[in-house]
Amino acid sequence: MSQNPRRPRRLIPKLLLIVFGVLFGIIIAEGTLRIAGYSYPLFYQPDYSRGYALRPRAEGWYRLEGQSYVRINSDGLRDREHSLTKPHNTVRIAVLGDSYPEALQVSLEQSFWAVLEKKLNECDASGGRDVEIINFGVSGYGTAQQLITLKEQVWKYSPDIVMLTVTTANDITDNSRVLKKTNEIPYFVYQNNQLTLDDAFKRTRSFRWSQSSISSLARALRVHSRVIQAGIQAHRGLKVATESWRVSGGEALPPGSNKNPESAAKADLFSRSDELGPDNLVYLEPSNAVWNDAWRVTEGLMVAMRDEVRARGAKFVVVTLSNGPQVLPTREAREHFAKRFGIIDQASAAAAPGTSAGLFYPDNRIKSLGLREQIPVITLAPELLEFAERNRTWIHGFGANIGNGHWNETGHRVAGEVLAQKMCGGGPFQIASVP
Repeated sequence: MSQNPRRPRRLIPKLLLIVFGVLFGIIIAEGTLRIAGYSYPLFYQPDYSRGYALRPRAEGWYRLEGQSYVRINSDGLRDREHSLTKPHNTVRIAVLGDSYPEALQVSLEQSFWAVLEKKLNECDASGGRDVEIINFGVSGYGTAQQLITLKEQVWKYSPDIVMLTVTTANDITDNSRVLKKTNEIPYFVYQNNQLTLDDAFKRTRSFRWSQSSISSLARALRVHSRVIQAGIQAHRGLKVATESWRVSGGEALPPGSNKNPESAAKADLFSRSDELGPDNLVYLEPSNAVWNDAWRVTEGLMVAMRDEVRARGAKFVVVTLSNGPQVLPTREAREHFAKRFGIIDQASAAAAPGTSAGLFYPDNRIKSLGLREQIPVITLAPELLEFAERNRTWIHGFGANIGNGHWNETGHRVAGEVLAQKMCGGGPFQIASVP
């Protein structure tokens, strides 16, 4: 039976009509989303030294937690524009850190370092000079990426003070490939008792793909298309919902179901990590080689930063921030958390009165490092707790997730004010002594 030669010709107009309809629908959806002000911009791009970095001149609404309109400056900083040449009669402070100083959850003016800059200028802490703070914070950065940022990006601005902010909830795990569970970023490791850069991420297939022209085109489409942004957010929401359903449905593997001998050998090492969550183990004294190494690398990186800063003739200060459980406004809530994870009896020489000492273990460990290595350390969590308890208010979280996540507007404001009090007064934190 012979085929009708006209059939393919009849299909072509139909296919063209379908393609036109799809394109027309996309154009309508794109215009509608733009009119509605919808945007989930791509704030990050691959970076050859740090794995990824903020994308210069990116801007748009951030709504994943809190809400703010975010602009990234021309040098890839979540900050206003700054001249490379330091203005006359000015003290410059460079702030290094992760998502806390990046502060996408609040407006730029509400960030703790913006509050700090305003307060320092009001109290004339620098002896009549202006104080200018430049923010180098990037979400997800560990101390390794912050050290690389210091070496490669900070010094061109000639800062007088380098402030390393430490999010103890995840900065220690961020410095361990095993605990971070990603090969997409650089790490430092000890080799022959020396900290050595491990930049194997540059040779991974995913990073090489990110450097390709096709990947660059895909990023450009995501940057400019609201439809693609909406699709990515829908996919992300579906993954979160699926994971939540899986966890609530109790689909954890039963004991002995792991058939991989290598994985089984590691199971005992990480069983408590799986039970408590790796970030919650930061409140406990390290009990295995992985956590001991993570702390050793973290402390070594801080000392390396101190040496780098001193060699440049600047001052170095470390600031430990707060985690949600540390500053819950009621003692009962804090004790419930501590009992749940078995940390209520942890010793601490500088715990806030009436609190579970273990919640301040990472802060006090870093403070001890500062005493040994002559590094000024400011621990914010105890004073933020005192404020939260006195005012019965939450300084972490937004909306239905209040108490968890990042600082809200109150948290940023109080943190900036506490830092300003430390730096406006006397002692090792004052900036009046900066030459």
